[in-house]
Amino acid sequence: MSDSFTTTVLNITTGTAETVTDLTRACEEFLTRTAPGRDGLLNVFVPHATAGIAVLETGAGSDDDLLAALHHLLPADDRWQHRHGSPGHGRDHVVPALVPPHATLPVIGGRLELGTWQSVCLVDTNISNPNRQVRLSFLS
Repeated sequence: MSDSFTTTVLNITTGTAETVTDLTRACEEFLTRTAPGRDGLLNVFVPHATAGIAVLETGAGSDDDLLAALHHLLPADDRWQHRHGSPGHGRDHVVPALVPPHATLPVIGGRLELGTWQSVCLVDTNISNPNRQVRLSFLS
C-alpha cells in the first residue's frame, strides 16, 4: 500500500448484550503508528449488516441513552419482516440506517480531531453475533 493510505482491522468481541464499545483508544494507537505528524482522514468502517459507528459522549450515560433510543424506535419484537435469528432480530438490520456503518474523521498532526467529550464507538444491537471486525483506514 501507498504511504498515503494505510489500513488495519480490529477484531472486537461485543458479547451477548446490546453494546456501545469505545474505539477511540484503538483509533489513536493506529494513528500513532501510521500517521505521526501527518494530516488526513481516518475512516472507521464496520462491514456488518447489523452494526454501526457513532461519534458520541461515553461514560456519562449517553451510550446507554443511545441504546434506549434505538430500542424505543426499533423494538425487538415480532413486527419485522426479517425474521431469522433471535426474536426481534429484524430490527438489528435496520440499525445501520440510523447509525451508519462508517465515520470519517479529521486527523491533524497525527492526532484524531474530536470534540472534548466525543468518542468513536461501535454500536452493536445484535446479541446473536458477538464477533465484529472494524476497519480503520488513514488517508493523507
